[in-house]
Amino acid sequence: MGSAISKEVVRRELEKMKAALDKNDLSDVIKQSSINLSLLKNTTLDIAITGVSGAGKSSLVNALRGMTDDKEGAAETGVTQTTMEAKRYPHPTSPKVTIWDLPGIGTPQFKAKEYLQKVNFKKYDFFLILASERFTENDVLLAQEINKMKKKFYYLRTKVDVSIDSERRKRNFNEEKTLEMIRKDCCDYLTKVGESNPRVFLISRWNLNMYDFPYLKETLENDLDEQKRYALITTMPNFSREVLRKKKAAMEALIWPLSLVSCAIGAIPVPGLSTICDIGILVGTMIDFCKVFGLDEESLKRLADRVGKPVPVLRSAIKKSRVSNEITRGFVVGLLQKSILCGAMTAAELALDFIPVLGSVFGGIGSFATTFYMLKSFLNEAVEDAENVLAKAGEN
Repeated sequence: MGSAISKEVVRRELEKMKAALDKNDLSDVIKQSSINLSLLKNTTLDIAITGVSGAGKSSLVNALRGMTDDKEGAAETGVTQTTMEAKRYPHPTSPKVTIWDLPGIGTPQFKAKEYLQKVNFKKYDFFLILASERFTENDVLLAQEINKMKKKFYYLRTKVDVSIDSERRKRNFNEEKTLEMIRKDCCDYLTKVGESNPRVFLISRWNLNMYDFPYLKETLENDLDEQKRYALITTMPNFSREVLRKKKAAMEALIWPLSLVSCAIGAIPVPGLSTICDIGILVGTMIDFCKVFGLDEESLKRLADRVGKPVPVLRSAIKKSRVSNEITRGFVVGLLQKSILCGAMTAAELALDFIPVLGSVFGGIGSFATTFYMLKSFLNEAVEDAENVLAKAGEN
């Protein structure tokens, strides 16, 4: 594996294990790590998208799932009302995350409380209230009811790119001033119809990296608990290097507990190595890394549809890691065998320094060190490849 992990990095992780043992029994540490991993991997996140007809709800559902509007399985879009009941759209790489396309709220019979009961508001973690031009009094009434029910909501002004293109034809056009004018117009009207302190995010479903969507993402992260935040970050489309950085941090947080669990599960010997590690954990986690960073066939196909490039062109940017369906037990064993000279053996030998301290409690310290090394190395390579794919997708 090309991305070498220094002995000092592995040593720091072993020092963390020793510090944990100084406070608790190793079995307690491993048990808590297993619980934390289970919570992260099994936590659900349900996002509700609502607003008047034509606000772009279905298009945003598709954008958050990384697909075009005409893709099979995409939310149906159109200029007329296409959503008559709440429709669920699981995230393509993480079924625990669901985006809900709710019916439009601009009907003569609309009553906020009845609407929320009809769409079963309890199941949603937060609401995105959309408008493509001006928000309505119904939007504010809905937001007030959501607030009473202790749920979070966010106002999104969609199709900002269309508004900008329209204004661009005028003399003395200034994009920053135009954006501020749109934002002020939205906030002024929301205040007029009863919103005390409105905050509006300006977005374009075609360019999630532009306008206020990055700020919206950051706001959502700050408002969610740890497990929900993890679900949000790991399923966000790869529209910027900042998103990849956040994903990398989320994945790095898994490596230490996974390495501990690897020690606890029956370790599997690998011929040619003086250490042991759990192959199953390595295979499963590397596949998860690939899916999180869009390095799987389905994600590449969705990206190819969005940017108009052939899948082989995008796949050619993957130089160091692998597409997820190529990660097998044989592949991982091969990596372990190749890593004897470039790190895994060093990690295991370094672990021997800690055996006098830890060995009497647990004999699989070499498994911890090797699992940590392999996952850290593969993660670095997956991030580098994801950056390459992002750059390839953006080439003219």
